[in-house]
Amino acid sequence: MKPLDRRLLRYARPARMPLATLVALGAATAVLVIAQAQILAGAIADVFLHGAGLVTVRGSLVALAVVIVARVAVAWASQATAQRASATVKSQLRRRLLATAVRLGPAWLAGRRSGELAALATGGLDALDGYFAGYLPQMVLAVLVPLLVVVRVGLADPLSALVIVVTLPLIPLFGALIGKTAGQAAQQRWLALATLAHYFLDVVTGLPTLKVFGRARAQRDRVAEVTAEYRRATMATLRLAFLSSMVLELVGTISVALVATEIGLRLAYGHLDLRTGLLALILAPEAYLPLRQAGAQFHASADGLAAAQKAIEV
Repeated sequence: MKPLDRRLLRYARPARMPLATLVALGAATAVLVIAQAQILAGAIADVFLHGAGLVTVRGSLVALAVVIVARVAVAWASQATAQRASATVKSQLRRRLLATAVRLGPAWLAGRRSGELAALATGGLDALDGYFAGYLPQMVLAVLVPLLVVVRVGLADPLSALVIVVTLPLIPLFGALIGKTAGQAAQQRWLALATLAHYFLDVVTGLPTLKVFGRARAQRDRVAEVTAEYRRATMATLRLAFLSSMVLELVGTISVALVATEIGLRLAYGHLDLRTGLLALILAPEAYLPLRQAGAQFHASADGLAAAQKAIEV
């Protein structure tokens, strides 16, 4: 399943209003990020260049506090809205899944692994919280925040904006390369979980018969083997997630360092004023941060995407 799959979004139609609210909150976050950077740059420049004291910059400090509180409120509203959207989509998917199973009847269920279906309808779809409450809101920020930041930096310092534009695509590029492998690992992990659920259910169901024939203890070792396979699949997925985070952090750090270097050189030679340089320097990390966090959230939502793909197939 793709990170933005139309099949899954089709089931998100009842949550259109919360998702539209997420877009509006993402735009508000981008505006607040720029406002915070402008206030900080102006206050620091006034202190260093004009020797402004606490009384002079008091207004800037109050404005900065208001912006920070507003960012916290918007972040809370985004999480609450995303959780509401997630609950709506999970509820619809779960109802459709169970209704389909009932409509197809016992003959269809006999040809499927009931343990897998039970795991899918419960914990599997619950993993979609990571997608709707984490990944989708972060994707909105990953689109709006870098766009507005580049526009604002471009108006103040075109060279810094050019460096950001050139280096910004590196993060989604590396994220996509690792994310493809991570998606396959998530599929393997889901298959291992489905096998474990199905096998454990079969063992519990047939336990009286196994005890009669003295085979109950032998099945314990088999359950341990299936559990170990699930553990190995989980650890492989975690290794890929940590590797992806490390790569994205490294690329983001190097990109910010390039911006900081060219700003520092121009400040040293007097080709750039301090206020503009500070504005570009403060905003540069904000342009890369949403993309890096989106990559991390994608790994957190991989299990939910794998389960959603199975549910939609049913």
